[in-house]
Amino acid sequence: MMELQKARFNMIEQQIRTWDVLDQRVLDLLDQVPRENFVPENYRNLAYADISIPLGHGQVMMLPKLEARVVQALDIKPGDRILEIGTGSGYLTALLTSLGLHVESVEIFPDLLATAGETLARHGITNVTLHAGDASRGWHKDDTFDAIVITGTTPILPDAFANALRRGGRLIAFVGQPPVIEATLITRVGEHEWAREAMFETGLPMLVNAEQQPQFVF
Repeated sequence: MMELQKARFNMIEQQIRTWDVLDQRVLDLLDQVPRENFVPENYRNLAYADISIPLGHGQVMMLPKLEARVVQALDIKPGDRILEIGTGSGYLTALLTSLGLHVESVEIFPDLLATAGETLARHGITNVTLHAGDASRGWHKDDTFDAIVITGTTPILPDAFANALRRGGRLIAFVGQPPVIEATLITRVGEHEWAREAMFETGLPMLVNAEQQPQFVF
């Protein structure tokens, strides 16, 4: 246990702070939520390492510093309603539920969803609704959210996601094709206006069934 606590401290000080994550709320949260409980058992001793941990089905947990940047950029408020595309291990879900009012999380792989649900329940997290389904092109078009995160890469970002933001809402998506994948922050600033900010380049597995760039035939 002491070794994991030390590893968590080192992660925050050596990986997270040095990657421009300085929001004390986020740093405190990373210290409070035990990441080792969300990784597959055989990777428990690597829970705080600067690696992408495999989850099966070609999916991985984000690097800890990437999770931290996502949470910081979303700037979650206590009353926020959040949409997460790709539940994965449930760790990012747990971080989001700790800051916002409620999280709707969608996962295409039922076994990942079941495992994440069990882990979240063990931690007493109740302000989350888990959905099994394909949300690669959007989710329940009549719903709107204060924050949205898409945890896999999409070559094209469907308009449905930006349209699902409430005014002032924030969306983080990973857009592009390997080797150039850009973490992008989109903020809805008006009824028909959005601001777009490129944050950094990274690498994540492709979102299952993600919309692809059109292929030109000559």
